[in-house]
Amino acid sequence: MTQNWINTLPTQHLIAEFSMWSANLLCLEDDLRRITGHADVLHIDVADGHFAPAMLFFPDLVAAMRKVTAIPIHIHLMVDDAQLISQAMQFADAGADLISVHAENANAKEAIDAIAERGLASGIVLKVDTSVAAAQPFLGSIRFLTLLGTAIGVKGQGLNEAAPARLTQAKAMIAASKPKHRIVLAADGGIRDHTVPLLRAGDAETVVLGSLAFGAPDLAARMAWLKGI
Repeated sequence: MTQNWINTLPTQHLIAEFSMWSANLLCLEDDLRRITGHADVLHIDVADGHFAPAMLFFPDLVAAMRKVTAIPIHIHLMVDDAQLISQAMQFADAGADLISVHAENANAKEAIDAIAERGLASGIVLKVDTSVAAAQPFLGSIRFLTLLGTAIGVKGQGLNEAAPARLTQAKAMIAASKPKHRIVLAADGGIRDHTVPLLRAGDAETVVLGSLAFGAPDLAARMAWLKGI
């Protein structure tokens, strides 16, 4: 899949990005089929237990998912510098469409260049306490900018109160850079029914949905709600 798929993502309402960390991990194929028609992007967290405290998702699993879904796959790499480029290439081989790395990685630029050489879209992620300005040097290359609203790699936290204002700052920074291509602004972490409107008001174009989607008693109704915000 070329990077053109990013231009087909919704602009009039929030993009639905589903975090597979909140899927039924014993029945991933069933959940993938259940969310088809609702999810615009699959968000797959990858963590090495060092850069982030969790240990999450590996390339062979993503390759297996790729075989049963055509939904674009967004890999969020939370790994140490020593493994960053190697992991990015392994997930590229596994079928990723977009790979995001952290601005906090010392070799983030090298990783983004390597991702581009594979013809894939890249993104930058900022930890909740990292200055929004840290993304500035990457805006000429990336297609997604993701701002975390909670501490990295830990489920169930409340949204940092600064998250909406940080999104607004990031949106202004993107606009001022006059990018030649669309850069999607994403919010990840602390996504709840009462925080999504705040994040949307702060200019988020997508929110990474976990239990809010997979735990919804009526997924179609939940998606209609999301698009109405």
